[in-house]
Amino acid sequence: MPSQLWPYITPGIPDDLFERLPGIPLSKREIRLLLISQLRLQPNSLVWDIGAGTGTIPVEIGLLCPKAQIIAVERDDEVASLIRRNCDRFNVKNVEVVEASAPECLPNLPQAPHRVCIEGGRPIKDILKAVWQYLPLQGRVVTTAGNLESLYAISQGLAELHARNIDVVQSSVNRLEQKGNQQTFAAVDPIFILSGEKLD
Repeated sequence: MPSQLWPYITPGIPDDLFERLPGIPLSKREIRLLLISQLRLQPNSLVWDIGAGTGTIPVEIGLLCPKAQIIAVERDDEVASLIRRNCDRFNVKNVEVVEASAPECLPNLPQAPHRVCIEGGRPIKDILKAVWQYLPLQGRVVTTAGNLESLYAISQGLAELHARNIDVVQSSVNRLEQKGNQQTFAAVDPIFILSGEKLD
């Protein structure tokens, strides 16, 4: 059943439709579009979203692929509750929120994932390497990096894991915004999106 807030099958929900908490990151709409395209989802994919934050990616995937199963991992209980509320706002029923820290919680997650999205976590290289053990062949992981340190750690991790079909995209997005009586363009913070597949 489509959401009344977003009664469309295309992703790209406006950011202001999501409930938010101060200081909790939200993947901007344009970044979500790029990230979801890199996941290369199938209708019944099992997706792990590590560091799910506000829950924008699980909501978008849940609406796009109603037969998919999404596991949203978030260590903070207040933020995990926020993800659940956003799922309820958009009538998304195929997201399970797990309150735990990665990579320690990975052995307890249900089933092996077809796709993994890593949006956060301080030891991001450790999380990437741990997740890789659970990916089946043809499994795919997509990560984001907002700073040089994360970019280097993820690049190094993908190389050490012998990931195949690696893609790296850097977003460069400007949005039209109203400033007083004028309309101006404002840049969205650039993000690197790195992805790779497990083929051997």
